[in-house]
Amino acid sequence: MQGVFGKRSLLGGKTKKIWILAALAGFVLVAQPSTGPQAAPTAAPGAQIGPSGLPVPRFVSLKASRVNVRVGPGEDYKIAWVFVKPGLPIEVVQEYDNWRRVRDADGTMGWIFQSLLSGKRTAVVAPWAGGDPRPIHSSAAPSSTITAYLEPGVMGEIDRCQQGFCKISGSGFSGWIDREQLWGVYPDEEIK
Repeated sequence: MQGVFGKRSLLGGKTKKIWILAALAGFVLVAQPSTGPQAAPTAAPGAQIGPSGLPVPRFVSLKASRVNVRVGPGEDYKIAWVFVKPGLPIEVVQEYDNWRRVRDADGTMGWIFQSLLSGKRTAVVAPWAGGDPRPIHSSAAPSSTITAYLEPGVMGEIDRCQQGFCKISGSGFSGWIDREQLWGVYPDEEIK
């Protein structure tokens, strides 16, 4: 079974949470395309430097279209599930040699080989909630013009974050969204 985050369970036959696949594609009511520079990986305030020289915890994204997530840090450990959605945001919470212990948006944790991860920043719009679409704005201000509405579960690239908003873009949309509506960025993180 495959959930909204492109996760296929190989141990239990079901993921912890089953999400509606339609939410992954998302629903964009109004859109404006845009491209921008990629953001460098940054970390949570108060993060420590891991053995790789990078901060832990930190958000990264999946590089490959098929990523095995194991129950331990090594190929001798069983595959717990497989991610099949490139670009999905993942939080690195621990490092061991070339393996990264990661957490996904629904809180599930496992180990991924580091070369399958990218520093490219992405986020998912309000994966914890259903309901109304979330607005994206023309600038990093709540009073600015709303340029689109994104359904919970829509994934996009994060260009930068400032003043409580993040610039998010994807297929057919671009704008600023309240960072509290995203999974893939920390509450006080500034991304330039």
